[in-house]
Amino acid sequence: MSLRVEFLGTSGAFPVPRPLCGCAVCQQAREHGVPYARNNPSVFIHGPDVLIDTPGEILDQLNRSSVEQIAACFYSHWHPDHTMGRHIFSTLNHGFPVLPHQPRRTTPLYLPQQVATDTRNFLGIWDHLTYLEQQERVIEIHELRDGETVEIGGVRIRPLRLAQDFVYAFLFDDGDKRLLVVMDEIDGWEPPEEAKGVDLAIVPMGISEFHPLTGERRIPKEHPVFGEEATFPQTLDIVGKLNAERVVMTHIEETDGLSHDDLVQLGERLQGEGLNLTFAFDTQIVEV
Repeated sequence: MSLRVEFLGTSGAFPVPRPLCGCAVCQQAREHGVPYARNNPSVFIHGPDVLIDTPGEILDQLNRSSVEQIAACFYSHWHPDHTMGRHIFSTLNHGFPVLPHQPRRTTPLYLPQQVATDTRNFLGIWDHLTYLEQQERVIEIHELRDGETVEIGGVRIRPLRLAQDFVYAFLFDDGDKRLLVVMDEIDGWEPPEEAKGVDLAIVPMGISEFHPLTGERRIPKEHPVFGEEATFPQTLDIVGKLNAERVVMTHIEETDGLSHDDLVQLGERLQGEGLNLTFAFDTQIVEV
């Protein structure tokens, strides 16, 4: 089986262009669209046909994608930029021609252990999910205990809890290739042995305390964000520990002030230093 990653959205919490922002990065994104424009984070794994996370823009992301069917959806954590598009399952699976007593198409929805707990406590997520399951009958909720593995379409999928323990990465293994997907919140993570040496690692970029090309300080050194977010250099340290064959970085914030052109240049610099690393853009498809 061939695993392929389709990047539906590659921004972090702050998409590009950011509404009403007149900075050069946002202006360029408005004028030229993708790859300069970025939606909130979501990826699709072709092969097992698995969707990870549903940001608010997921409907438009899927409409412009090559996705033909969704076998299952996994949530990495509860944050709104990863979960607010939950209504997509009604859009996909509901239809008035189907009478109330007739069966409907449903999407299996997998919640790792802490995600299942957090959805009960934040943003009314659990109430919405149980409504989608019980009233609209368009999803099937599956809660996964830590350490459990799911097999979908012949691919084993294992959630891995990160150091910020409300967030999970996902390890895909089809018996030939291994893929690691880390959607967000990589700060402080020590990769376990099972996550090392994968064929492809998808990781968040981390915040840019300094512009990685010019060295200009982007964030004041006393900013509290450093207590909860990994910086780009810290992410590179984690990438070194992963020792993956190839790395693609995503979750790129508008506030970093980096255009697509900047990221292409940065990727070329890092490759010149011997690191097989590039930066994702919306609609990109990468073979594992």
